[in-house]
Amino acid sequence: MKQSITVIKRNLAGEETWRHTGLIKHREQNVLILPSRCCAEARFSCPDMPFQSILLKKNDRFVETYYTDRWYNVYEIHDRDDDRIKGWYCNISRPAILEADDHLSYVDLALDLWVMPDLKQLVLDEDEFAAFDLDPETRSRAQKALEELRLRFR
Repeated sequence: MKQSITVIKRNLAGEETWRHTGLIKHREQNVLILPSRCCAEARFSCPDMPFQSILLKKNDRFVETYYTDRWYNVYEIHDRDDDRIKGWYCNISRPAILEADDHLSYVDLALDLWVMPDLKQLVLDEDEFAAFDLDPETRSRAQKALEELRLRFR
């Protein structure tokens, strides 16, 4: 039986802005007994809505990968009807924190990368990220994370 996990998205102030549940598909652990990578599966729960060049549909399958040592997480989005990959939504964020065995949270830094199945890329929310009052180290880590993702999906 797969274990359920609650994923909590937080803003810069640490306030919860979104919460959803999924099933843990895979978990790796590092020497501190924390997952360095946690992969969960969840279903899109909102009504059908256009996003970039696709239609996100209620019950599309999201395979979500969170890292405790990287400044991003990645959602691989599969169509609910035929399971084809629609693309990858990459959130630039502070590293994920395991708050309890069944609760994981991350602080969203607004900057995102959308990768289409043909590997074309689109950086999203650059203006929002630029407007954040971030310390130089956080801003630099976020920009490096974006570049790492851009190279990963070439």
